[in-house]
Amino acid sequence: MPAHQQFDAWRETVSNAFVPLDAKSHTTGPFHGELLTEAVGSLQVSEVSGGAVEVCRTPDAIRRSDPGYLKLGMQIRGYCVLTQDDREAALTPGDFSIYDTRRPYQVCFERDFAQLVVMFPHELIHLRPDALDEMTARRVSGRRGIGGLVSKFLVGMAEQLRGVEELTANQHLSNGVLNLLAAALSEQLGCESNVPPETHRAALILQIKAFVDARLYDPELSSHLIARAHNISPRYLQKMFEGEGTTVTEWIRRRRLENCRRDLVDPRLSTTPIATIAAQWGLLDSSYFSKLFKTTYGMPPREFRSQAERPVVDAAGTSTQNYSHAD
Repeated sequence: MPAHQQFDAWRETVSNAFVPLDAKSHTTGPFHGELLTEAVGSLQVSEVSGGAVEVCRTPDAIRRSDPGYLKLGMQIRGYCVLTQDDREAALTPGDFSIYDTRRPYQVCFERDFAQLVVMFPHELIHLRPDALDEMTARRVSGRRGIGGLVSKFLVGMAEQLRGVEELTANQHLSNGVLNLLAAALSEQLGCESNVPPETHRAALILQIKAFVDARLYDPELSSHLIARAHNISPRYLQKMFEGEGTTVTEWIRRRRLENCRRDLVDPRLSTTPIATIAAQWGLLDSSYFSKLFKTTYGMPPREFRSQAERPVVDAAGTSTQNYSHAD
């Protein structure tokens, strides 16, 4: 569209996707922006980008529409300052903060930026209203504590926003994000006792799964090691995973196989021996790995890789590689 219309189109698109907002561009020249948005269970997950801009939720805009949402903004690129309730949160990549659409706020981006925005009804977060009011426009670091887990989790969601249908209507993922967020906010306030036990359990199991994913390469990874690292008993650990419909051992095995399956169809790893790929994910016995892979995916890993690499000729006679198994 013509350069002089680009900012107005971006402002209107953002207002329609979230809540009515006012915006003022501080970008010299044409304003280039983008918005990707997806419903994930009860959440609206969006990646918004643009140039230097100031976005405001004014009292007039609130009177026009007040749906009662909370928004989490996590900086992906650039720098921003969020202002609400006489507080300011300066966010750099990985940091996040929450703000309430029922009250005025301002978000200022001084240069080109990208931000992940998660919007949801305020009643879905399991924190007391007074505790929640204390958390608006407070920076939560994405580099340590539970905030670091939230940040890593959200970065993964942002990467999957582009064309991954599995995210849509995933209520389990939605609940996981909200539970982990509640635990991070309560940790920030030092008020863990205000969080329901089920929220603690849900946040803990997400933390454990992140711990497992980071150590899949270790063939000694076990339920006892995981339980000890999280100061819980192996029996309690097993009970948590039973609530997920699986066991700790099955979860570790599944995650290892999923990573092996992905690597087997990665063209960058086409010359890497299958046994090496398996060993990199903690499966040292190549015979056991082959049997396990065949039981899970219906064919041995060598045949699976061969089928994925086989050229596919389309109607126009163009030859392409078949990597459909990686979906």
